[in-house]
Amino acid sequence: MKADMLTSVLTELNGTSADIEASGVISTDGLMMASVLPAGMDEDRVGAMSAAMLSLGDRTAQELNRGNLEQVLIKGARGYVLMTYAGNEAVLTVLAKPNAKLGLIFLDVKRAAESISEML
Repeated sequence: MKADMLTSVLTELNGTSADIEASGVISTDGLMMASVLPAGMDEDRVGAMSAAMLSLGDRTAQELNRGNLEQVLIKGARGYVLMTYAGNEAVLTVLAKPNAKLGLIFLDVKRAAESISEML
């Protein structure tokens, strides 16, 4: 039931922009709770990498005295990976195209993360 509600939020998020290619809600220990991923993408790998990067981002923000971590953004030749907390126990990860309009995606991701946080 909860997984269906999370998947609904992700489907809506992916539909807000043609630039969003995939999204997932991952527990902070790396287990995929819900996802809308393209065929062939390994959800276990997405979950593990998301949890690892968010943990590293948390540590970096603390060690460099930057305050609480809000999001991690990775830019690669083939696009972006955006990770943000969705409450205390989950991470929202979004994969976007290289020419994505990030401002709009940030706004949509923030709203989706708030919805997910309320569900959990």
